[in-house]
Amino acid sequence: MNAIIRRRPVDLSSGRFTSSTPEILQRVLLGRGVHSDDALDHQLARLHSPMSMRGLEAAVVLLSDAIRAQQKILIVGDFDADGATSSTLAVLALGALGAGPVDFLVPNRFEFGYGLTPEIVEVAKEYSPHLLITVDNGISSIDGVNAARAAGLKVIVTDHHLPGEVLPEADAIVNPNQPDCAFPSKNLAGVGVIFYLLSRVKSALQAAGWFEETGIAPPNMAEYLDLVALGTVADLVPLDHNNRVLVHQGIARIRAGRCRPGIQALMEVAGRDRTRLSTTDIGFILGPRINAAGRLDDIGTGIRCLLTQDPQEARELAAELDSLNRDRKAIEAGMQREAMAALEKLQLAEEGLPWSLCLYDGDWHQGVVGILASRIKEKFHRPVIAFADGDNNLVKGSARSIPGLHIRDALSDVAAAHPTLISKFGGHAMAAGLSLPAENLAAFTDAFEVAVRSRMNESQLQAIIETDGELQPQEFSMETAALLRACAPWGQAFPEPEFDGEFLMLQQRIVGERHLKMTVAPVAAPQQAIDAIAFNIDTDLWPAQVDKVQLAFKLDINEFRGRQSLQLMVSHISPL
Repeated sequence: MNAIIRRRPVDLSSGRFTSSTPEILQRVLLGRGVHSDDALDHQLARLHSPMSMRGLEAAVVLLSDAIRAQQKILIVGDFDADGATSSTLAVLALGALGAGPVDFLVPNRFEFGYGLTPEIVEVAKEYSPHLLITVDNGISSIDGVNAARAAGLKVIVTDHHLPGEVLPEADAIVNPNQPDCAFPSKNLAGVGVIFYLLSRVKSALQAAGWFEETGIAPPNMAEYLDLVALGTVADLVPLDHNNRVLVHQGIARIRAGRCRPGIQALMEVAGRDRTRLSTTDIGFILGPRINAAGRLDDIGTGIRCLLTQDPQEARELAAELDSLNRDRKAIEAGMQREAMAALEKLQLAEEGLPWSLCLYDGDWHQGVVGILASRIKEKFHRPVIAFADGDNNLVKGSARSIPGLHIRDALSDVAAAHPTLISKFGGHAMAAGLSLPAENLAAFTDAFEVAVRSRMNESQLQAIIETDGELQPQEFSMETAALLRACAPWGQAFPEPEFDGEFLMLQQRIVGERHLKMTVAPVAAPQQAIDAIAFNIDTDLWPAQVDKVQLAFKLDINEFRGRQSLQLMVSHISPL
């Protein structure tokens, strides 16, 4: 993918930083819209109060009453890492709060699809619950909520997805994105929403004397922050300050060994050092292994791994998840080859690609099309929807977008202009899901292209790498890398610092299958040799006979055989 490097504009005079804040850190923070050191305060006291959440108090009353009456509670979750951590947290925390029987149910994506559907309510009734709580879903489950209430169940919806024009008629809805909710952070993941709700339930029960009555020790809700961090990062929600506090605190607990045995086991099976865990590890190591269960089999395996207190059982379940993830990678690789072949034919036939890409193959795996859409989006920098066969002559699509296009709104445009094309859809700005009759796919592809073109301009199809500018020779140091690492967590909408510059190419060679290992030197300091590596490069282009290159890179501390050294993690390389 060709890309343009663009430096974030920064005005150092606009900052309100203390004199001890290094200039490079000021530049980085200002480039992310942060103007003071307060953004680096990740204490739990900095979390927003839950009291401004619409529907929260109604949900607290319902849950507190259910706990005191020892009513049976059923958690209905989603089949991804956010849904798995949300379900786990709900089961564990409710148990610690002294609830009666608590169970969980997650729809199998291949049988029931997403969310609380009337069909899932029929399954839920077999558990004989009094109260049903959705986590990471439910805001669009109009029919499912109606079916549950018609069956005599009370329903609390906890979700973070964008609502439609009509809300479900639940007994309580807790979702920071619902209309008239004044909660300042709209970026909570599903696991963050249920964490807030159950933290407030604990306070209400404590005020009512519940723990004194029962002799139960009030739980420390911070014990569940490892799950909150995992679900928040894996779901790619923007890391505003509130989410950074949650993630920072959760990662600190994991590094200190105060985490679920399942998280420890997942780190071990992946060969990662728990004490050096980062958001990158969560996003690329832990999250995919949990997601693999929901993509290929049953997310219940991931939930059981997170629930268990037995380290041996955790290791066995983590090994199962690791195996599923390897299977997922193999399936994805085959699908990606097929998609690339189809796109090459399309380019030849049309002398260029459309602004949007809708891909379908009857043999593709329904659980992996989301990853495929992400990979194709990264390569061609276009919004992508990958479809696979569903049931009842439907195709199910997973959509991924690029900056500048709110993909759920684009799907809304299609639905408004062509009411019969899409059966259902939902999602976020950057990711969405939908289903439609197979015979509508060609017409949908045309209508989606129209919607995309109405919301974008052609310049937005050019990938842009935003950087924090150049580093001075003295800033290529372990101290600078450690400083930036200490200011984590970095993540979605608060990206890890990335820099660019011109370098002399001193050495280059391929390591592994497709990784370019280099020794480079800043043009301004040709004597300063620095190790660098670019992963998954095009081996038809590199190594190349070139003396000078432009790089976009992140500073990293490489650890090998007990020795630490500075290394550039290269995300873009072009010859000069």
